[in-house]
Amino acid sequence: MRIVVPAGGIGGARFLRGLKAALGTDASTGPDQATDHQITVIGNTGDDITLFGLRICPDLDTVMYTLGGGINEEQGWGRADETFTVKEELAAYGMKPTWFGLGDRDTATHIVRAQMIAAGYPLSAITEALCDRWRPGVRLLPMTDDQVETHVVIEDERGRRAVHFQEWWIEHRAALPAERIISVGAEDSRPAPGVIEAVKEADLVLLPPSNPVVSVGSILNVPGIRDALVDKTVVGVSPIIGGAPVRGMADACLTAIGVETSAGAVAAHLGSDLLDGWLVDEADAGTEVEGIEVRSRPLYMSDPESTEAIARAALDLALELRGDGGR
Repeated sequence: MRIVVPAGGIGGARFLRGLKAALGTDASTGPDQATDHQITVIGNTGDDITLFGLRICPDLDTVMYTLGGGINEEQGWGRADETFTVKEELAAYGMKPTWFGLGDRDTATHIVRAQMIAAGYPLSAITEALCDRWRPGVRLLPMTDDQVETHVVIEDERGRRAVHFQEWWIEHRAALPAERIISVGAEDSRPAPGVIEAVKEADLVLLPPSNPVVSVGSILNVPGIRDALVDKTVVGVSPIIGGAPVRGMADACLTAIGVETSAGAVAAHLGSDLLDGWLVDEADAGTEVEGIEVRSRPLYMSDPESTEAIARAALDLALELRGDGGR
């Protein structure tokens, strides 16, 4: 079975770990490895940012580290056993920004990526090379090789201005109301090599509980990806439980685009043309969205067992909806 998972950071990475467990396999990372199942991840690159001459890809790295066994499990991002000597030395030189948690081990990944970019390699080839070390057990593709960045229009004491999503999210903790969220460069971008082909060949598509605006939404903003996905059986897992995000500040992102912070509103925003099925938490049982099959079950990924159960429920619903006559 071939499964495509458009994924953001922590929620997407942990869901993928549960999905691998539910499938009972370390899914193939290449055509030379025979397996019953293959998972292709379309990773969000809208969060990517260039700092200190390094191109940082937080969501790609979070998936790679989580599935490769190198993640900081407590915080869900960054490397395990991390130190921050480089960050401290940069601050001592007065280098800004100081709000980004650039760890020493993590910096090595960004240096490799920066050198390969300078040598002319596209992000998809760089990601494949980095995965040769981590062996995540999935095929990890960036949504595009083109530079697409999520920017946020805010107003503060400096006036109305656009800042990088990372600045708004990390330094300001999304506390400054966002007037607009913009995918800079998305209109002119193209799906990375292999993305559309993977979707066309997929038996089904699963949307993990990633941020619907700046993770899943960024992926869908790349021309051609959404059009390819609507032809498939797609089941999503709600990132909203009981009117609040499971983690992070997704509610601030939803408010910025005029969408209510509720499981039903997120499904309606994604659309019945895209979603066939939608899993909501038991706290949201009774949610109805026209044109989408909604099921409720516990959705907190509190441990590996519960995460596997959520992934299995999404997989089972997708297989049920696909049937013999599925899209």
